Amino acid sequence: MTTAGLILEGGGMRGIYTAGVLDFFLDAGLTFPAIYGVSAGVCHACSFVSEQRGRARATVMDYAGTRQYASVYNLITTGDFFGSQFVYHDVPDRLLPFDYDAFADSPQTLYSVVTNIETGLPEYIPLGDLRQDMIWVQASASLPLLARTVKLGGKKYLDGGMSDSIPLARSIADGNQRNVLVLTRHNGYRKEPSSQYKLIRMRYGKYPEFVAAAKTRHTAYNASLNLAEAEAAAGRAVIIHPQEEVHLGRLERDKGKLSALYELGFADARAAVEGNTEFFAG
Repeated sequence: MTTAGLILEGGGMRGIYTAGVLDFFLDAGLTFPAIYGVSAGVCHACSFVSEQRGRARATVMDYAGTRQYASVYNLITTGDFFGSQFVYHDVPDRLLPFDYDAFADSPQTLYSVVTNIETGLPEYIPLGDLRQDMIWVQASASLPLLARTVKLGGKKYLDGGMSDSIPLARSIADGNQRNVLVLTRHNGYRKEPSSQYKLIRMRYGKYPEFVAAAKTRHTAYNASLNLAEAEAAAGRAVIIHPQEEVHLGRLERDKGKLSALYELGFADARAAVEGNTEFFAG
């Protein structure tokens, strides 16, 4: 097991890039003591921790184009664009069985990053038995405007990326002085103010802290990127991300584009590991 923490950004369907990276890590026998997953990042990390190579890719490739998985029909009839029953129950329990026991027995700890919409702050939830904790995975991936809030313990949660898209600072604070980051945006990317801010303000107006987090999200995101790049320059981090802009939307369904992005993630992970052998061995 490498001593580095692992940070997995979200990005909707761009997360299949992360699935490719994680499958290479499985092939290379790499494990991490602490993994911080945001939205699609935590979804794909579940299959990594349970050591089910190819499962994350198959979930996207086999079902992303179906109405049950993601559709306006779901949004209208249930309030969730991504079908919560289908994605978080039917797929892992029946269609592509998830190894709950292997996940629970893993020495790796996976944290689901969620946003408390009443405080506007991130929370980092360690996942144990996913038979009970799958709801925290759903909460992390519940996109504003496209999903209902997830209510847990008297609190309300949405997409972890709204408050901490790249939880590197949290990993460092937890004692992980070396980190591997898997980002789904290209090298050199910087986030602009959200074009959806006005809609978010209208929809979530009674949660002013969440609205404030949405307004400054781009600033926080770019600060996290700056930290990541500084850590990489100091030899304390390795960043794996596409070198060129990815022309694929967060709700993409084109299987050709999705497959190509998975293969790119796999290849980029191989290059990163082979180019940083001492880092990954430490």
